[in-house]
Amino acid sequence: MSFSIRLLKWYDLNQRDLPWRHTDNPYVIWVAEVIFQQTRISQGLPYFHSFLEKFPSVELLAGAKEEEVLKKWQGLGYYSRARNLQFSAQYVVNELGGQMPKSYKDLLKLKGVGPYIAAEIASVCFGEVVAAVDGNVQRVLSRYFGVKEAVNSTVGMKIIQALANEHVSKSRPGDFNQALMDMGSAICTPKAPRCKECVFVEECWARKHKATNELPVKEKKVKVRKRYFNYLISVDGDSIYLKKRPSGDVWQGLFEPYLLESDSELNVLPNRNKDSYFEMYQTKRILSHQRLFIKFWAVGFNEAELATFIKVKKTDLDSFPVPKSIEQLFLSKEFVSLFY
Repeated sequence: MSFSIRLLKWYDLNQRDLPWRHTDNPYVIWVAEVIFQQTRISQGLPYFHSFLEKFPSVELLAGAKEEEVLKKWQGLGYYSRARNLQFSAQYVVNELGGQMPKSYKDLLKLKGVGPYIAAEIASVCFGEVVAAVDGNVQRVLSRYFGVKEAVNSTVGMKIIQALANEHVSKSRPGDFNQALMDMGSAICTPKAPRCKECVFVEECWARKHKATNELPVKEKKVKVRKRYFNYLISVDGDSIYLKKRPSGDVWQGLFEPYLLESDSELNVLPNRNKDSYFEMYQTKRILSHQRLFIKFWAVGFNEAELATFIKVKKTDLDSFPVPKSIEQLFLSKEFVSLFY
């Protein structure tokens, strides 16, 4: 029995019941794949439903204000995904008459759509015989076929893609792609894979050679950069001051209070009287290539410093898209106490 037939038999009995698998609407599947590209399903499902409730069509997404889109994305991180999604939605509406591209090649022309998402949409919605490769697929194929090259290297990626292309089902390419992802998520997990429940246990190279912990091989990650963010919170009556973050950095287009970035952790604020501020609390955020150490300080109002900021009432803060750390600030007892 071929690899694809055995996989699809398993899938027919064990597939996950996910909301975007009940439709062949390419817009809905596109939104789902972008959201879950770097987000766990359990975490992303509320965002998936909320985003589509707000923007149920590509036309509505294209015509929305960027702040509205980022607000709906708030908390998911990797905000460039949301910006690229809207940018491409505008391209679909303005250049393609609102019709989603119907081929793998044309889907790749959408900003933010790479080989995996393009293959997923093309195979599921249009039946194109093209293999979609994500981390789950890399893991299953590298273990089954004994691929020793790093799966995130140029050579390794080509080998895995070639194997996926060779075995993708000609009659059910969309189901094949989703089956491989489900196999990697449910059975061939990164740690403690459930080999005894796997339909490939007898043929799996990694299982036979006791190498499931060694595969897949991955090249070392890029060195993580440490950054130190100090947010200076100024309260003016029932309001605080916010400013939109510039392009070319994390959280582009989101709003934040006055930011003082330092080379190392600060225990006192430079050029300020010690009696004019106090530290509220600190936290940290771990991003893909950055680790942010964040401190929040309550400081006296300084009109000159805040000349380029907008004044926002406390009751209106929920209307502004902000990074997760700032959202948590607004909910904290330390922040609330500043207004009493």
